[in-house]
Amino acid sequence: MKILITGGMGFIGSAVVRQAIATGHQVVNLDALTYAACVQNVAMVAGNEGYVFEQADIRNPKQLAEIFQKHQPDAVMHLAAESHVDRSIDGPAAFIDTNITGTFTLLEAARDHWQSLENPDNFRFHHISTDEVYGSLGPTGLFTETSPYAPNSPYAASKAASDHLVRAWHETYGLPVIITNCSNNYGPYHFPEKLIPVVILRALAGQEIPVYGDGSNIRDWLYVEDHADALLHVLAKGKTGRTYNIGGENEMSNLDLVKTICAIMDQKRPENAPHERLITFVTDRPGHDQRYAIDPSRIAQELGWRPSVTLQQGLEKTVNWYLDNPDWWQALLGRNGVGQRLGASK
Repeated sequence: MKILITGGMGFIGSAVVRQAIATGHQVVNLDALTYAACVQNVAMVAGNEGYVFEQADIRNPKQLAEIFQKHQPDAVMHLAAESHVDRSIDGPAAFIDTNITGTFTLLEAARDHWQSLENPDNFRFHHISTDEVYGSLGPTGLFTETSPYAPNSPYAASKAASDHLVRAWHETYGLPVIITNCSNNYGPYHFPEKLIPVVILRALAGQEIPVYGDGSNIRDWLYVEDHADALLHVLAKGKTGRTYNIGGENEMSNLDLVKTICAIMDQKRPENAPHERLITFVTDRPGHDQRYAIDPSRIAQELGWRPSVTLQQGLEKTVNWYLDNPDWWQALLGRNGVGQRLGASK
C-alpha cells in the first residue's frame, strides 16, 4: 500500500512510519513540523525509496489537494493532532483548530480523492484516536467500542468531535473509514513533556519528580511499537465503518508507575539511588480523569491482535532508550513549554 500518514514526525506517527516502511509499504509522511515534531524520529527511513516527506498543514485544503493529486495514496492514517492535556487546559483554541477543523479539512480532501478513484472500494481512511473520549472509569469496568462518549478535557473533547466527524463522513458520504481508540502510549521518541519521559529525565538529573494529586489515577499503558503494529493490522484487516479499541492490558496507578521507573533507574544509575526519594506531590490537573482501561476483545477476536510487550519490559526498554540517546532528548528541552508546569489552574 501507499499510505499517507499525517503527523508522521510525532511520537506515535513516527512509530507507524518506521514500521510501515519496515513491512514493505510506501509512505507519504505529512507533517506541519510544529513544536512536538522531530525529524530525527524517522531519520532511519528517510533515505528509503518508498518514503516521501511533505511539510504541510492538515488545515490547508490547497496543500492537501496537491498532495493527494501528486501521490495518489491507497489509504490515509490520520495521526496529526494536538495531544497534550495540560496544553489543552491552558490553550484550548489550538486543539479545536487542529483536531476538529483539521480533521474536517482532511476528510474533505480524502473524500474528493476517493471519489476520483477508479477502484474506490480499495481506499481506506483510518482515524487514530484516544480512550480519553470515553471520560473516566470508576474502580471497575472497561471501555468498549460502545461506551458512551463523555470527554472531560479540551483535548479529549476535540478528539471526540473528530471521531464524530469521521463517523458522519462514513454514514453520510460512504467514505470507507476505520476508527481506533487507544490507551496511553509510551516508548522511544516520546516527547519529553509527557509523564514517563519526565520521570526518567528528572530521575537522571536528580531533580524532583512531580506526581499530580495523590498519584492514584490509573492508566492502561501501551508500548508504542505494539500500537503501531496494531494500527497497521487494523488498516489491512479491519472492517470499514468499524471502531477498534487498542489497549495494552497493563493497568497501573501513576504513583506505582513512577516508583517502577525509579526502581529501574536505581539499577541503571545506582550512584543516584534511591530515586524514589525525588517523588514530589503537586497540585492536581483540573478535571483529571481517575481511571482509563480498555477491553481489547474486539481486535483480539476479529483480527487476532494482542499486545506483545508487558509494562515491565516496555519500561525497561524505554529507560534504556533514553539513557542511550541523550542527543535526541537534549535537543528538545528548549522547546516551548518543555520543563514547565502547564495546565495547573482552572
